[in-house]
Amino acid sequence: MASPQDIVVIGAGIVGVSTAIWLQRAGGLNVTLIDREGPAAGTSHGNAGILASAAIVPVPTPGILLKAPGMLLDPMQPLFLRWSYLPKIAPFLARFLANAKADRVEKIAAALSGLLSDAVDQHKSLAAGTPGAAYVKDGDWIWAYESRKAFEKDAWSWDLRLRNGHRFEEMDAAALAAHDPALEGRFGYGVRKLDHGYISDPGAYVRALHDHFLASGGTAVQAEVTDIRLVAGRAVAVVTNQGEVAADEVVVTTGAWSGPLAKRLGVKIPLESERGYHVEYVNPSFTPRTPVMVAAGKFVATPMEGRLRCAGVVELGGLKSGSSEAPFRLIEKQAKAAFPDLTYDRIDRWMGHRPSTSDSLPVIGRAPAAPNVWLGYGHQHVGLTGGPKTGRWLTGMITGEAPNADLTRFDPGRGAWCGRLG
Repeated sequence: MASPQDIVVIGAGIVGVSTAIWLQRAGGLNVTLIDREGPAAGTSHGNAGILASAAIVPVPTPGILLKAPGMLLDPMQPLFLRWSYLPKIAPFLARFLANAKADRVEKIAAALSGLLSDAVDQHKSLAAGTPGAAYVKDGDWIWAYESRKAFEKDAWSWDLRLRNGHRFEEMDAAALAAHDPALEGRFGYGVRKLDHGYISDPGAYVRALHDHFLASGGTAVQAEVTDIRLVAGRAVAVVTNQGEVAADEVVVTTGAWSGPLAKRLGVKIPLESERGYHVEYVNPSFTPRTPVMVAAGKFVATPMEGRLRCAGVVELGGLKSGSSEAPFRLIEKQAKAAFPDLTYDRIDRWMGHRPSTSDSLPVIGRAPAAPNVWLGYGHQHVGLTGGPKTGRWLTGMITGEAPNADLTRFDPGRGAWCGRLG
């Protein structure tokens, strides 16, 4: 295959930066990375930092239709809705919730497992020989419960992980304390998810990878992309507010902001923002040894560089509105309940946008309306985890080295309803 010479990647989050590096390593390509704010300006900065290999259970699962109304009305539940946004998001929610049936969840989980199962190795491979390697940490992910009874309420999800080959060990209170003294006396039961890891500073990690991309001859442009210019059905340039950038191939990795470009390129898969929140405790008096999912509070506590990041919550409110106070208050209240003795210098807050498709699967592959445009977005809660492998898959497709994987369920042309998972 005659490889394309000029490739433009739009979006400098973890998916875009990973794609740019893998393309660069393929050889013989001039790679330009465009972002309106620079690397890791969005969710790639503010995520929970977990390399969540077993995060294959989507938000909509059997029974959610009965639970969701009560959750939305309960300020202590991690699901929020800006009610003024309900008319706009209602069609998306209908499709989203239609995929909560057990058979569909099984297929979604199997597809996600193929993307995520080797996430730690994928990150180590991407970061090898770069300054980013220092941020990739091994460490099992602990799910902490109040009791074994509370754990048993999640049995369906744990069985789903087992069926997809993801290993874990159950732990009583003594085993939790032995694993991590910081957890002693806090939780009555736990699960140790094996084969996981975390990033000790996601924003710094992606920026370090970006610096490596530049040092290796890549080009970065800070500009707002307004369109992709097509001639005879093929992309010839990326249009920005600073002019056009010529391209033989284009890759769109703009997360929750991918909708307008994707629609122009023939994609019919509904996309929405799941607004996520984090609260960081700067210079904390202690941190857990590895990330901890506090099941009762539905938030993750991750040890970061000089901080403890507590992240979680789903808020449905679109891309345009600012952050809400209630999700921050909930995380802070739940963190206080889990770690009442924690002291710190200050609290920093953040809100960002997770790109969520109606079938909880990312969009990875060739654009339906332009054969030289490629898409990699819609990773919902697993963008950091799946970013390197997504970039590797896209690179293989572009260079003619087809990935050794069935990518059918990630196909950008899979349809508007996204319920046909048979």
